[in-house]
Amino acid sequence: MTEAVRPALARRYRQERLLVLAGKASIVIALLFLAGLLGNVAVNGWRALLRAEIQLPVHFDPAVIGAAGEHDALAYARLVKQAARADLAPDAGRKARKEAQQLLSFGAALQLRDAVAADPALVGATKEVWLPAASAAELHLKAFEALPGAAGRGLNLSERQATLLDRLHEEGRTALRFNGRFFTAGDSRDPEAAGIGGALMGSLLTLIVTLIATFPVGVGAAVYLELLAPRSRVFDFIEVNINNLAAVPSVIMGLLGLAVLIGVFGVSRSTPLVGGMVLGFLTLPTIIIAARAALKAVPDSLLHAALSLGATRLQGIVHQVLPAAMPGIMTGTIIGMAGALGETAPLLMVGMVAFVVAVPTGFGDVATALPVQIFLWADSPERGYVEKTALAICVLIAFLLAMNAAAIWLRRRFEKLL
Repeated sequence: MTEAVRPALARRYRQERLLVLAGKASIVIALLFLAGLLGNVAVNGWRALLRAEIQLPVHFDPAVIGAAGEHDALAYARLVKQAARADLAPDAGRKARKEAQQLLSFGAALQLRDAVAADPALVGATKEVWLPAASAAELHLKAFEALPGAAGRGLNLSERQATLLDRLHEEGRTALRFNGRFFTAGDSRDPEAAGIGGALMGSLLTLIVTLIATFPVGVGAAVYLELLAPRSRVFDFIEVNINNLAAVPSVIMGLLGLAVLIGVFGVSRSTPLVGGMVLGFLTLPTIIIAARAALKAVPDSLLHAALSLGATRLQGIVHQVLPAAMPGIMTGTIIGMAGALGETAPLLMVGMVAFVVAVPTGFGDVATALPVQIFLWADSPERGYVEKTALAICVLIAFLLAMNAAAIWLRRRFEKLL
């Protein structure tokens, strides 16, 4: 009997080993693909942390900006124009002077305006100033420094402009500095001046609205359905439809928000308020399902013990069952919010695809979100947006990882308190 069974056992053990090896190989392949994807994004995106600058002597001419320093950016743009022409192409023709001026970003004028506003004594003085380079010049200088993955040497530049940049680099009058404005500035038509500050604030305000709108409703619905509602056909109908809502495409929720929130209730378009409510439509079923699963995992004996000691059913739920289920509820809520953070289609439907320069400060301000900002930059033909898009993707991934880490931390925190 043993001899007859031994070949079958050997075959079964061999199949189990093959199954284990196939599972390990699948995990390794998935990790390699993920590492390749994230590595490619990181390599393309980290260069956006650097901003190219050119040193020029600038004369803060009172005849141009006024004796007290005007606040008109166009006046300071004339200062930049004069400095570029006088220093970079003093004896050249009109075309050469214009090409020299094009090496500098329009943000240089805003930088000079802010400098005069901070120090009015600059009016009438001449000072060496580091000014931001235009996108094409920035790509050229990054390629000149042979940064990993950099491409763009001479791209969209005339031969005269490329030669001029090379000369400035050899003279030590070009530099690559940390681009802090990327995290604080809003969007811009000029790639070198564009930032994700407005999109980050818009995403934060939108998620706050989503949390306020969905967490109380979701937990309340879960408590009623799991612990209070009588089992009936109506209960079964509601349960099936909640599960179905979790699988509805996000663009449908966007159309629902467009038709109901904007068309019927008149909520303003392109605001975190309407965006958060639309994302709430997506997140609510997830929170209800996660909260019900967390409540179901709490032993019935906990509620029965509270009832046996004289507590009402509501008191037992609020003081015993809900605290015990809170780790699972919080984890499901944060994971649902993280999923909503990456949504783009519903926000496009409610107008959060607007070009937003100013950083929003309230729920009623015009705003966009980080996924929408990435979509807009990825669709732009400007080469300077390529690395900005990649870095914005890295920031979004970091945001999602932080939210998932927060979910794990909160779960362990609540488990220790119980």
